[in-house]
Amino acid sequence: MRKTTLAVTALGVTAALALAGCAGGSSDDSAGGDGTADIRVWLNGTDTPQEARDYLVSTFEKDHPGSTLTIEEQAWTGLVDKLTTNLSGSDSPDVVEVGNTQAAAFTSAGAFLDLSDVQEELGGDDLLPGFVEAGSYDGKLYAAPYYSGARLVFYKKDLLANAGLTVPTTLDEYVSNGVALAAANPGVSGIYFPGQDWYNALPYIWENGGEIATQDGDTWTSSFSSPESIAGLKQVQEVMTEASVAPKDGNETDPQVPFCEGVVANLSAPSWVKGSILAPADADAPGCPDQEANLGVYALPGKDGGAAHVFAGGSNIAVAAKSAHPELATDALEIMLSDEYQSILGENGLVPAKISLASTLGTDEVATAIAEAAANAKLTPASPKWADVEASGALQDFFVGIAQGGDVEQLAKALDEKIDGILNS
Repeated sequence: MRKTTLAVTALGVTAALALAGCAGGSSDDSAGGDGTADIRVWLNGTDTPQEARDYLVSTFEKDHPGSTLTIEEQAWTGLVDKLTTNLSGSDSPDVVEVGNTQAAAFTSAGAFLDLSDVQEELGGDDLLPGFVEAGSYDGKLYAAPYYSGARLVFYKKDLLANAGLTVPTTLDEYVSNGVALAAANPGVSGIYFPGQDWYNALPYIWENGGEIATQDGDTWTSSFSSPESIAGLKQVQEVMTEASVAPKDGNETDPQVPFCEGVVANLSAPSWVKGSILAPADADAPGCPDQEANLGVYALPGKDGGAAHVFAGGSNIAVAAKSAHPELATDALEIMLSDEYQSILGENGLVPAKISLASTLGTDEVATAIAEAAANAKLTPASPKWADVEASGALQDFFVGIAQGGDVEQLAKALDEKIDGILNS
C-alpha cells in the first residue's frame, strides 16, 4: 500500500491514519510471527542507553535463531509526522517508541496492536498506572509503559558557590539565582532555557495556579491566557530574557552539550540526562565525565517550597498494527519490559516501567531528586488530539515569541485560539 503523504499538522493524526487504513485495524499477516525475520525497532533520541540496546539485540537474536533485530534511532523533532506516515504504510516498523503525550492519538487511531492478552506477561499491575492509562483506549492496552522520568535541575557547584548562592528552596529564588548567575558570568546561562522548550515552561504555569487546557464535557478550553497562567508565563519570559543566553529559537535537544561546554549554570532536564552529561568524552554523544565532582542536582522548587509540579516525561512502547511479524515484534517488546532490561534503564537514571524496580535508581542525590519531582509530576491534557497540538508547532512558536520579548498576553490569546481549534476540531 502506498504511504500517505498527508501532513499530520493539517489533517490530524487520527484522520490521517484512518484515511491510510490504520483505524481500527491490526495486521492481517498474523502468520508473519512465525519463521525468521528482521524486526525493526524505532527508539527515539539517545535516551535509551547503549547497554539496554545491546541487551535487546543479543537476547532477541539468541531467543530467535535466524532472526535479527535492528534498532533505528529517530529524532524527537518531527516524530508525530514521521510515525503517522510510516505506521500507515506498507513498510511499517515493527516496534515503536512514542512519547507519553503522543500515545493517545495513535492508540485511538488503531495504529498499534492490542496488547491486552499479554498485559500480565508485560507486568500487569506492576506497570506504571499513569502510563498504562496513556497507552490505553476503550479499555484495552495498546502501548505499554516504557520508562518515566521527571525533570531535575543539574547545576555547577562551583558557579553557585562563587556567586555566594545556595540551592534555592522556592521558584522565585530559583529565578533570581538564575538572573544573578547570568549577570556574574557573562556568556553563561544562569538557567539554560532555549526558546522552543515548552516542557520546561509548564511548571511556571502550574505553580502559579494555571492550567494548559481544561475539559467540560466534550469541549476543551485552552488556558494559557488565564491570569494565573499569564503570571507563570511572565516568569518564563524573565528567565528567557534575563537568565538565559540560549538561542531564542533553539530547542532542548542534547542539553549536555552546552552544559559540558561550560556555558550553563543550571539546567532543567529529564533525570536521564545525567548519563549524557557523564558519558565518556570519546562516546558517540560525548559528555564531560571530568565534571562529575562538580555536578549537583535538585528537584525544581515550587512557588511555596517543596517540589514543583513538573512535566512527567517518558515514553510508551507499542507493536505497530501493520507489522508484518507481530508475534516476533511482541516477543521483542516483552524483552523490553523484562526485569533485566528495565533494570538497565533504572541504573541509568530512567524510571523503570515497573513499580517494583524503583530501587534500581539507587539511593544517591539523583534518585532522591527523582522521587521528590515524580511525586508532583503532571501530564499534558488527556486528549487524543494533543499530539496534533504538539505537531502543529504552535507551542514552540509561542515560546519563541516570548523569548524574543513579545507581548505575553497577546501571544497567549492567539495560542489559545489555535489550541481550541485543534482540540475541538
